[in-house]
Amino acid sequence: MNVGLPHLARFGLSRSPKVLLDAHRRCPKRFPSIWQWPAHHVASAWPPVHPRVPISGIPLEIVLHILELAHLNDNHEPDTQLLASFSLTCRSWSFHAQKLLFGRVRLHSEDAYESFIFAVDRSTPRGAALGDAVRQLVVVLDDNQPTPLERVSFARAITLCPNLSGIDLAIYGLNEPPRNGQVAERVQRRAPPFAEHVMDLIRTGPAISHLHFSNWSDNDDLIVQLLAVWPSLKSLSITGKTPHLSPALKRRPRYPGTLEKLRMNCQVEPSLDFLGWLLHASADANSLRGIELNREPSFHLLDFLVQHHGEQLHSLSLPSCTTHKHAHAVIRCRALREFRTERAWTLPTVFRRLPEHVRHLAFGMDPSTPLQHVVELVNTNDELESVTVNVWRGDCERQLGALKMACTFRGVELRITRDICLHRALVVSSEPGEWRAY
Repeated sequence: MNVGLPHLARFGLSRSPKVLLDAHRRCPKRFPSIWQWPAHHVASAWPPVHPRVPISGIPLEIVLHILELAHLNDNHEPDTQLLASFSLTCRSWSFHAQKLLFGRVRLHSEDAYESFIFAVDRSTPRGAALGDAVRQLVVVLDDNQPTPLERVSFARAITLCPNLSGIDLAIYGLNEPPRNGQVAERVQRRAPPFAEHVMDLIRTGPAISHLHFSNWSDNDDLIVQLLAVWPSLKSLSITGKTPHLSPALKRRPRYPGTLEKLRMNCQVEPSLDFLGWLLHASADANSLRGIELNREPSFHLLDFLVQHHGEQLHSLSLPSCTTHKHAHAVIRCRALREFRTERAWTLPTVFRRLPEHVRHLAFGMDPSTPLQHVVELVNTNDELESVTVNVWRGDCERQLGALKMACTFRGVELRITRDICLHRALVVSSEPGEWRAY
């Protein structure tokens, strides 16, 4: 195709003087000297023209979209340092960055609460917009601190956030002088229940769907009080003090909420009576989709959960699966889409008999961990999307070679870590968006 030198720039070809001179020497009639070109041809062909940003700048919509995509860190929390930098960059970015910054608010003291209510003052358009932007509150109630957050302040903060969807609440018992030279453990320290006027104020706030409750006190009724206020919960995480079915709780009606995800990291395994009280409505509605147990469960606990919720369970996370009883309980969950363990040994029977619909697999390994059943799973499962492996110790390249080849051939994403925190962050990233960070 004869386009002529004056049009070479349109096709992305070189326009250096040396190339033009060589072409003129080879065929002077077809390619005249550059000095014989009309002035407008020379200007269009040399020097090269580079794309430039319009004088008006990048459209604000594109900038804000990039900001929304980049403002979360590896833990799916707002990157406060990044957003603070964006808010100081220019006036047009400031308010939008602040709205993203207010997506997750931390209240650890009364001073922080005073600053928060000043910022979200609903008598001003800016304050109302910032209050509407709050999606999650991270709250610490600890009377041992110099200016502790009052419980009524916690309740008022909830009412100022109409779009609030999740609360991460930690309660600490009061430190007391040692008795007989012994200091009480954290879960044995006294903490009063929520006053009735505080509970009434919380009821006037939004119906949240996610609750992460860390109870570092001796009060078992705190979680029951909170559950009575929020029957709307879809995701519940309990850490610290183990809840149990007290005589007062037995007289209460069963929890009416239908949970979709349950996470437990209690110092002592909860009783089956409490789990039956908590999950009765979830079992009737077949709503529970994910269970995460951060401590090794007994067979009776795991069997209870699988018996009542295994048919519809999509995600199951255990510290390990080393006994045949535990493996049999896992295999009974025929709707699993995701199975996760962390320790270096998992009974091979589990990998061999996982359901055909499993999409995400995560496990730990060391040089003594056999991988042939994992490789076989990769080769035979058409729906598998990702495999996440945490190497606890030693050189495992020899074992991982076959797994890398199988994943490459089958188009399965393989993620290998040597840091358990990074491993957990990668695993969380594959969960549904509404489950993350809770």
